[in-house]
Amino acid sequence: MSAPTPPPTDDDPGFLVRLTLRIVLGIAFTGALLLLPSGSWAFWPAWLYLAVLFGPMLAVTFYFLRHDRALLHRRMESREVEPAQRMIITISALVCIGGFLLPGLDFRYGWSSLPVAVILAANLCVFLGYLVTFWVLKTNSYAARTIRVETDQRVIDTGPYAKVRHPMYTGVMVMMLASPLALGSLAALPAFLLLPPLLIGRILNEEKVLREQLAGYTEYCERVRYRLVPGLW
Repeated sequence: MSAPTPPPTDDDPGFLVRLTLRIVLGIAFTGALLLLPSGSWAFWPAWLYLAVLFGPMLAVTFYFLRHDRALLHRRMESREVEPAQRMIITISALVCIGGFLLPGLDFRYGWSSLPVAVILAANLCVFLGYLVTFWVLKTNSYAARTIRVETDQRVIDTGPYAKVRHPMYTGVMVMMLASPLALGSLAALPAFLLLPPLLIGRILNEEKVLREQLAGYTEYCERVRYRLVPGLW
């Protein structure tokens, strides 16, 4: 169970270097997963997907550099202390790697043939899912990557949190389920369909920690019934 931690400060001279390095490596790694298996620079859905995914991400990063650097510090922290969360994160990472390798192979061997309109519509869904994520981050400066409760943290029940208790996961789920179609691959869809159950496991464990450590969270759960999808769960 994570202990309360003080809010991050902005006196770390290496922060911008680490942030830049993480972004560059993230783009390079994802690009390699998509393009290397395809065996061709002509895998255009991969280029479009990379632009749709990382273009908004760069814009959002610059926004928070100006308006909420504490949030970026929290998002950079990746040392998860909850054992269940570590296991779910590891499995999810392996699923994502496998899922991102398949579209390139699909392109190389011609397993799928999706209409351009479907690919474009799926990329729009990826973009909209990221907009939900941005809305969440703008609403909740405590939205860290790890399960943690800080000493001055309070329950957020406005914006997307008035609809579901874990709106960031809602945005992530939309992005991930749209990703194989955005990459023109039906073969990759089964891999990405494994992610929602993993998200559900992460949510259930996260809520256990929040109910125990975050004052007012139990009452918030009584006010907002749905965790992930309004009207469903």
